[in-house]
Amino acid sequence: MANVIDMSSSAPRPEIRVLIVDDDALVRAGLSMILGGAADLVVVGEGADGREVPHLVAVHRPDVVLMDIRMPGVDGLSATERLRAAGPAPEVVILTTFHADAQVLRALRAGAAGFLLKDTPPGELVAAIRRVGAGEPILSPAVTRQLIAHVADGGAGARRERAATLLAGLSEREREVALAVGRGSSNAEIAAELYMSVATVKAHVSRVLTKLELNNRVQIALTVHDAGHLT
Repeated sequence: MANVIDMSSSAPRPEIRVLIVDDDALVRAGLSMILGGAADLVVVGEGADGREVPHLVAVHRPDVVLMDIRMPGVDGLSATERLRAAGPAPEVVILTTFHADAQVLRALRAGAAGFLLKDTPPGELVAAIRRVGAGEPILSPAVTRQLIAHVADGGAGARRERAATLLAGLSEREREVALAVGRGSSNAEIAAELYMSVATVKAHVSRVLTKLELNNRVQIALTVHDAGHLT
């Protein structure tokens, strides 16, 4: 997992609503206790199976779903794919015990904002949820490349061709921004590199997401990787 830096501020933080989905009651209790210790994080609900996720999301309207990837019944991967494919959805953070896992990679391709190991220290867990709640990914392109390198993942040729076609449909400026996102640059870093305002960078990122029909910056990085620009 990428290092997470939590920039503290005296200003009150906006509330982030979190839904926890894990088949282990002790894990749910532990996560709820950790997140409940942060004034700006509110655990609005819990679930033990991926099949409960659509209903829980509709009832509790969380900003972030903290989802175990391995559950009996409907697992976290399937639940993530269904949730993100259904339209506007909360951000999903995958909980796993493995750094390199084919299911994690599939969840990221489906639109998960990142993944956290179950032994992530409490402070990093809280900071990661805050970042995702603010619309930032918690997975660096370096970790993405490491994950892809360690997971046997078929169809690379077809994905490379599709990704190259998608990037070719962007304007030159949008493509420059997409490549910078793929390298892990922040909006401020992209603004400095490309001599534009942060607001303009955000506008370009939004257009890239719309044109490529993607959900978040992690998926932009995956597309850039698939096209061969991060090898």
